[in-house]
Amino acid sequence: MREELYRFKYKALCEKLKPILEKKSFQVHIVENGQQAKELVERLIPEGATVSSGGSLTLSDSGILSLLRSGKYNFLDRYNSPDRRKTEIQAFDSDYYLCSANAITMNGELVFMDGFGNRVAAVTFGPKNVILIVSANKIVKDLEAARERIRYISPMNAKRLSLSTPCAVTGLCQDCDSPERICRHFHVINDSRNLPGRIKIIFVLEELGL
Repeated sequence: MREELYRFKYKALCEKLKPILEKKSFQVHIVENGQQAKELVERLIPEGATVSSGGSLTLSDSGILSLLRSGKYNFLDRYNSPDRRKTEIQAFDSDYYLCSANAITMNGELVFMDGFGNRVAAVTFGPKNVILIVSANKIVKDLEAARERIRYISPMNAKRLSLSTPCAVTGLCQDCDSPERICRHFHVINDSRNLPGRIKIIFVLEELGL
């Protein structure tokens, strides 16, 4: 029952946000769960396309990462590359780049926080198409709420990655200056009017990733 209430709430949020994002020239889809997101990605990306991705638990949880590795595409796999930096640079010339966002505001702003910056760089410029798989629980009121969400989630990511940061130990953001911190690049995309439809957002009503 509680899950159904959340799904109803998430669907209402997505439907309210969809025209705001479309007015900014983002392409928006709404699906029920990770399986539907995977099926939609399979329809959106033609077989044989060159595909790349940023680090994302959402891609793993939804099965999309397995799809990219299925052999249907020329997948630039950063996770299994002997030269990760080279693969991440090659991603700029890919046909499709997939990742998630850390938050999307009700004003239609896409919010990202990166450690190295490869994800925000690729989403901003380079790949011909960008597909963002975003759980509806990442929708927030405004940029301040987006920052608060990131401050809450980042310690969990740091711990998951076994990093030596204060937040990995305490579970709370310390605004540290650790060399291993993963909160270096805060980036906001306001619209996609220069390249309409380049950024495609798939909202998933099921909670995936962090």
